[in-house]
Amino acid sequence: MFLDTVYGLFSNDMGIDLGTANTLVHVKGMGIVLSEPSVVAVQSSTGKVLAVGHEAKRMLGRTPGDIVA
Repeated sequence: MFLDTVYGLFSNDMGIDLGTANTLVHVKGMGIVLSEPSVVAVQSSTGKVLAVGHEAKRMLGRTPGDIVA
């Protein structure tokens, strides 16, 4: 149908895997476009997100007490 063709021009088939160790995003026809560790570094006193993914994983065990990863 015409609408299916038009809709297909503006959409992508995507899959997101929110795993315990890694988060993956797969786009049809492109493969995996994002692969990041499922880690977030947060400043506990403010709740502010300081880093995500690879950057947050590098912070594990190397942060002051008020930063939780």
